[in-house]
Amino acid sequence: MYWLGIDIGTGGSRALLVDAQGKVVAGFTAPHDDITMERPLWAEQRPENWWDAAQKAIQGVLKQAGVKGEQVKAVGLSGQMHGLVLLDADNNVVRPALIWCDQRSQAQVDAINAAVGKNNVVAHTANPMLTGFTLPKLLWVRDNEPANFEKAKKFLLPKDYVRFMLTGVHATEVSDASGTGLLDVVTRRWSKPMVERLKLDAGLLPELKESADVTGAISKAAAKATGLKEGTPVVGGAGDQAASGIGNGIVKPGVASCTIGTSGVVFSYLDRPQYDPDGRVHTFCHAVRGKWHVMGVTQGAGLSLQWFRNNFAPGAEYDSLMAEARKAPPLSQGLYWLPYLMGERTPHLDPIARGGWVGLTAKHARPELVRAIVEGVSYSLRDCLSVIEGMNVEVNTVRASGGGAKSPFWRQMLADVFHRSITTLENSEGSAYGAALLALAGCGEYKSVEEVCDAAIKEVESKVPRVHEAAQYQRGYELYTVLYPTLKPVFGLINQMG
Repeated sequence: MYWLGIDIGTGGSRALLVDAQGKVVAGFTAPHDDITMERPLWAEQRPENWWDAAQKAIQGVLKQAGVKGEQVKAVGLSGQMHGLVLLDADNNVVRPALIWCDQRSQAQVDAINAAVGKNNVVAHTANPMLTGFTLPKLLWVRDNEPANFEKAKKFLLPKDYVRFMLTGVHATEVSDASGTGLLDVVTRRWSKPMVERLKLDAGLLPELKESADVTGAISKAAAKATGLKEGTPVVGGAGDQAASGIGNGIVKPGVASCTIGTSGVVFSYLDRPQYDPDGRVHTFCHAVRGKWHVMGVTQGAGLSLQWFRNNFAPGAEYDSLMAEARKAPPLSQGLYWLPYLMGERTPHLDPIARGGWVGLTAKHARPELVRAIVEGVSYSLRDCLSVIEGMNVEVNTVRASGGGAKSPFWRQMLADVFHRSITTLENSEGSAYGAALLALAGCGEYKSVEEVCDAAIKEVESKVPRVHEAAQYQRGYELYTVLYPTLKPVFGLINQMG
């Protein structure tokens, strides 16, 4: 028998098959259409495109593995968090989804804080309200597209739209719901005060489950579309970062993860809910029953390198860009990169922050430009780690995953910048793997998610901090931390100019 994990990412949908020991059997990715950005800091995708890609990914992985649908015992889901999918009374998509990096809703954040009170928002949800969260996006539609809001009868998160297409069920689970701004993270229930104070119809909210709970079963139509067997259970799954946390085995104290995908995330386990009083990192429900996690998010991590490649080195392989970066010395001869291409989440909570190089001279060439990007993203991730450590969360070692972590050069830089050992795992699949493990935990031979992770996840390599380079990067990081507060007033002026 096999278990299937499906991750609805930003760039594509990935399907992954594992066996009863959690060993990966096959994986297949189907790409998504590009993000639509009608204005600066806006970002939308079509949910229907996610479903098209998910079907192709499922069909592809079954064919690649030579596995029949009836051999798949259960399905787990993961996906990009915070996106707003609106369905009408006939379960048709009302409008394109506002996705995680969309920053248009600052006016709605301000209105929520005015109506509920900033302190009350944190008391009700364990987090400050941010433009990236789902709730402000929902209110933006209410304020700016009343006809579309009137049509909307249910909102779903990205992976949960695919769940609906697979099962016909409107459901989500606690880890992904934590990023909506509508979940009471401490009690793991929808926040009644938030719904009532903002005059929302509670009927818009999907059913709420734990991550390893069965939420529904593959429908007849979905079986025909995907090749899976009708009646196959689909478990709750997790938001991409909690799923990646499961895939990285972050299910006990002392071990954190650093995932470098389009965004970058530093993620650590919590036995009990605790949060930064200034809200500089997120405290969410973990995909482990009765546990929580804290995470910091850099919006433009891998995105920074992707942006550079697409615009200045079209067609270049990322490995070749890393080879160029190695030619430049540490600190890139005084050149710094601010990775705020889509505003910034933690620790700055600033949707109008702008990216760019600081310290550019005629001496700098492409190797320094690329290395500065890698260094700047690494510094930004250290910002997140520093806040987490300031909460007295134990972090002894960091497990790296995501596309950026495939580079030994970048992993070594993270070790030097973080002053922590950076380990890699036998399996670096991340979110799709975590989704498959959750399916295995919910419908397999294991008693818990922790037991699955103990059996399936193994460390294989470690990069340790180098004394000289770590000292250099400590000085570089200290200067980096001055740049954002210095430039923040300039970002405001730029924003006023439109």
